[in-house]
Amino acid sequence: MTDSKKKLNIAMIGHGFIARAHSNAFHQVGRFFPVAYDLNLRVICGRNRPNLEAMASQWGWHEVATDWQEVVNRSDIQVVDIAVPNALHASIAIAAAQAGKIIWCEKPLAMSLKEAEAMAEAVKQVPNLVWFNYRRVPAVAFAKRLIEEGHLGDIFHYRAWYLNQSGNDPSKAAGWRYTRAEAGSGATGALLSYAVDLALHLNGKISELCATTHTFARGRDVDDAAMLMVRFANGSVGTLEASRYGVGCRNRNAFEINGSKGMVKFDLEDMNRLEFFDATQAPNLQASRNLLVTGPDHPYSENFWKPGHAIGYEHTFIATLGDFLQSLERGRRFRPDFDDGVAVHRILDAVEKSAQAGAWVKLGDAR
Repeated sequence: MTDSKKKLNIAMIGHGFIARAHSNAFHQVGRFFPVAYDLNLRVICGRNRPNLEAMASQWGWHEVATDWQEVVNRSDIQVVDIAVPNALHASIAIAAAQAGKIIWCEKPLAMSLKEAEAMAEAVKQVPNLVWFNYRRVPAVAFAKRLIEEGHLGDIFHYRAWYLNQSGNDPSKAAGWRYTRAEAGSGATGALLSYAVDLALHLNGKISELCATTHTFARGRDVDDAAMLMVRFANGSVGTLEASRYGVGCRNRNAFEINGSKGMVKFDLEDMNRLEFFDATQAPNLQASRNLLVTGPDHPYSENFWKPGHAIGYEHTFIATLGDFLQSLERGRRFRPDFDDGVAVHRILDAVEKSAQAGAWVKLGDAR
């Protein structure tokens, strides 16, 4: 039998933790999603050849390379996956776009709003995505469905927090993520960007915000924590918080949404569950339900395991990639793309301006 799938040769730039998550998704997506493409892990690129060779051996990459410019311009490469420090995102993405490649990029999209806008302009003619993978957590996708179906009614409050304790661990606090020259920002880009993307995705445009940032470590030139109050275009108000000094929190990416008809609450540390409160029931029946969002009739329950069988962090990348490849086959726009990455950066830019000025900042076209 002839294999009718189109082959896509992937070049991945980067070989750290997140590159492992991507590599796993490349191998697994065709096993869980009916995709029309055969992903070939052609070449992995980075600066440390011994680490590259170990990564290639473990994850099935055919080649290693140390020159990303040469790799991006290879005629046998159809996809460039960007999994490197933020400072390199723009140069790689723009070069890949000029070479006509499909582009997948880690978040935050860029070092600054201006850089993100240049990247989005460059990729207008090529398929692209930003790895805001938490949109594809089934419980998050189900929360989105409940909101769209009107189960929460008019939204009053949106509150979110993304907390970990990495900044309080000296062994983790000296890498590129803690320098402005390589990361662009600290907890704002690394953590708050995720919370902002979910806020925009679930609750819509932010019209204005007031923020403060703080650095706990002496001499560090990026923020360790950020807190902001926001007003949404739908009339609701919210608070968002991110910190690398949330001691006691491993990876607490959480939100709670209160509306006239109900409430939903999610925490990534218990990612297969969604708390739901139905305020339309009789008062003597009202209570929070702890829903196990693994099916039946839950997002991605047909792609992964039978109801009651939990999934993990890695499945969010598989689902992101599966949805992208199905959008690519059908010629449809995939979300989140680079324009969505720019929308997040508009908020992050406003956070920095507000924190510096100590004042509210209006957002014109943030979405």
